[in-house]
Amino acid sequence: MGRSSIFATYGVDKNLVYKIALTQIPGIGSVLAKSLIGYCGGVREVFEKSRDFLKKAPGVGDVLSANIKSFTDFRQAEQEVEFIAKNKIRPIFFLDKDYPDRLRNIPDCPILLYVRGDVNLSPEKSIAIVGTRKMTEYGKQFINKLIEDIAPYKPTIISGLAYGVDTWAHKQCLQYGLDTYGVVAHGMDRIYPVLHSNIASDMVANGGAVITEYTSGTKPDKEHFPMRNRIVAGMVDAVIVVESAASGGSLITAELANQYNRDVFAVPGSLGEKYSAGCNYLIKNHKANLIEGVKDIVKQLNWDVKIEKNNQRQLFVELTDDEQKVVDLIRESKEIGIDQLMALSGMPSSSLAMTLLELEMKNCITSLPGKRYQTIY
Repeated sequence: MGRSSIFATYGVDKNLVYKIALTQIPGIGSVLAKSLIGYCGGVREVFEKSRDFLKKAPGVGDVLSANIKSFTDFRQAEQEVEFIAKNKIRPIFFLDKDYPDRLRNIPDCPILLYVRGDVNLSPEKSIAIVGTRKMTEYGKQFINKLIEDIAPYKPTIISGLAYGVDTWAHKQCLQYGLDTYGVVAHGMDRIYPVLHSNIASDMVANGGAVITEYTSGTKPDKEHFPMRNRIVAGMVDAVIVVESAASGGSLITAELANQYNRDVFAVPGSLGEKYSAGCNYLIKNHKANLIEGVKDIVKQLNWDVKIEKNNQRQLFVELTDDEQKVVDLIRESKEIGIDQLMALSGMPSSSLAMTLLELEMKNCITSLPGKRYQTIY
């Protein structure tokens, strides 16, 4: 069955088939995939352009252009579309409106997410709680108190559905009625570990979600977990590391969060305690803020700031054309990241930065963690 099979498949979203297929081409990661889509003018066009055209695309060359042109078997992508429909899974492309705003602003965001759960992936407040799979009683009690105290602020809590800190955080969110999303390192045909299948179902049933970038049939192989961690770090305003050994996935998530300009917190522990060594390292090396409780998060993320929305204020503020344009874009999105704002406005980064500064000085907008903005009126 060749490339023409796409057009013969009854009831299959052809555009989605192309999107899935693009993620299956050897050597084409998320960064290069996005570059190719822009260079070729669309996903389908990536497969239809000549090899000579593709070779000239930045980062492609002879080998990858050959990989693209030799990809002709779309059966697996077609089967994935059918699997998605049968299991009520939402495929979300990185250019879709409901793609997570925070995640879209990181350079290596996945071009395609698979989501179980009808949820808003760009909630007003979003934090990650991560840590060791061998959680101690100290870590458990910290999470219990943190979730209890943070519940009135109604943030969405994101973690990885793994043993230990991850799953305990998900469970406490369910107990206190908080939305919680689990990002997994495998396809949607399974939950790993299997023991957490019921937790995942409870999360989805109570306003939460399970999220992955992997197609069905993908196993939870070791190399998938660091890739999963970038989604966790990219979808939030802050990452909280509860307990961690001197090395491990939690430290990778913290490092990624720092790269993405997210706030990072770590729970301090006693010297010599194995599962506090990673947290103490992050704090000692200024890679994380020390956290004692919810007040530290509220203060750092400005959750205690009440923004007065005064619709009359705009009557007394004179704005330039560029300033009005930016205000309108921010207001339309309710909350927007600087990368998306730059794309929508078409303004050079230097001009946009100056405009945003002027708008803050005029008290028209306010800046949020992660280089995000919202209007005051």
